[in-house]
Amino acid sequence: MSLIEIIMPKMGESIMEATILKWLKKVGDNVEADEYLLEVATDKIDTEVPSSHTGILIEILVLEGEVAEIGKPICIIQTNGEEQNDSPKTTQVSEKLVQEILEIQILTGINLEPIQNATTSNTDGSRFYSPLVLSICKEEKISNLELESIAGTGLEGRVTKRDIFVFLESRTSIVPIKAKEEIKPKPMIVSGNDEIIQMDRMRRMIADRMVESVKVAPHVTSFVETDMTNVVFWRNNNKDYLKKQYGVNITFTPILVEAIAKAIRDFPQINASVNGDKIIVKAKINIGMAVALPSGNLIVPVIHNADQYDLIELTKKINDLTKRARENKLKPEDLEGGTYTFSNIGTFGNIMGTPIIMQPQVAIMAFGAIQKKPAVIETPQGDFLGIRQKMFISHSYDHRVVDGSLGGQFVKRVSDYLEGFEIERKLI
Repeated sequence: MSLIEIIMPKMGESIMEATILKWLKKVGDNVEADEYLLEVATDKIDTEVPSSHTGILIEILVLEGEVAEIGKPICIIQTNGEEQNDSPKTTQVSEKLVQEILEIQILTGINLEPIQNATTSNTDGSRFYSPLVLSICKEEKISNLELESIAGTGLEGRVTKRDIFVFLESRTSIVPIKAKEEIKPKPMIVSGNDEIIQMDRMRRMIADRMVESVKVAPHVTSFVETDMTNVVFWRNNNKDYLKKQYGVNITFTPILVEAIAKAIRDFPQINASVNGDKIIVKAKINIGMAVALPSGNLIVPVIHNADQYDLIELTKKINDLTKRARENKLKPEDLEGGTYTFSNIGTFGNIMGTPIIMQPQVAIMAFGAIQKKPAVIETPQGDFLGIRQKMFISHSYDHRVVDGSLGGQFVKRVSDYLEGFEIERKLI
């Protein structure tokens, strides 16, 4: 008999945890290798996690609604097809897990039967606490008495990681007050016509990421107005041909991505990330694009090796990612490895903006709406006024590592590539 800990797999770059949405198997079920065990959600994607082994699911370590850390065990599977112990309240765990429990037991002074199933109570009336809960108690100096007083919200009253964090928040919020002084909560002013909307999971996570980025990186934004007349003219003249010949609907997005990729080749320092006091210049050009979802939230699939595609390949790749993003069919690998990000805010009629950087990247670009404007046109015969297709480009960058010179030159180079787009360009 062999007991295997199934580990929460990596779900994408910078993703450190995932919320368990639903277990597709229950304790006692047979599980085949590569068969889906559970559904999880991260701040970027909802997906299913397969089993790495064939056997019997004998213990679930992270319950539905709880948060699982990437690289940590989420359940235990007994291989070789052997039946689990006759007693439904005791399950033998791996030697590594037993040792971990014993060490925590010694350090915390909490009695714990290492063979006890984490979802049941001890027969003597004492409660079972998972190694994760005990580890948090040790780090946060939660006494035995305090731990016993915590009401568990897990299966059969089990104390979960979330219960511990709720307790810690309530404990740290208690402050000494003067005698007869009352704590008066700040009233929330709501009129009869106001609508209160609870943030969904994705919106909460987006909010956390945006606040984190602004706190970590001092943002600076540069703007350039670009003449898109050649690009607009070329697309209008070729979109029907491209649809008929290649079966693709070409938007402006592939042309914008192509310009960014070319500019990154010229200024590779913008294609970087920050790790402490180290700047990591990325070898690959993986461009993330913000896609608006029907729910109103945003998701950022990644065009890997964007500089290696021609315009037709870029169009197909972008259309595929956009379609699958809006249908919630993206895979974890579609969201990882981004080195630079852009957002096409022009689709909402916006002319410019100040986008927030996707950490740990160092810059992000936003393209505004293309508008017809009167402009001075320079020719060898003199200057004259004409109608041109104009667009603002906004470039936000992390001023810790990107100075105004690099940030400004980069956005200007993107503009130069767009303005220099060949109006007679042929596709091979």
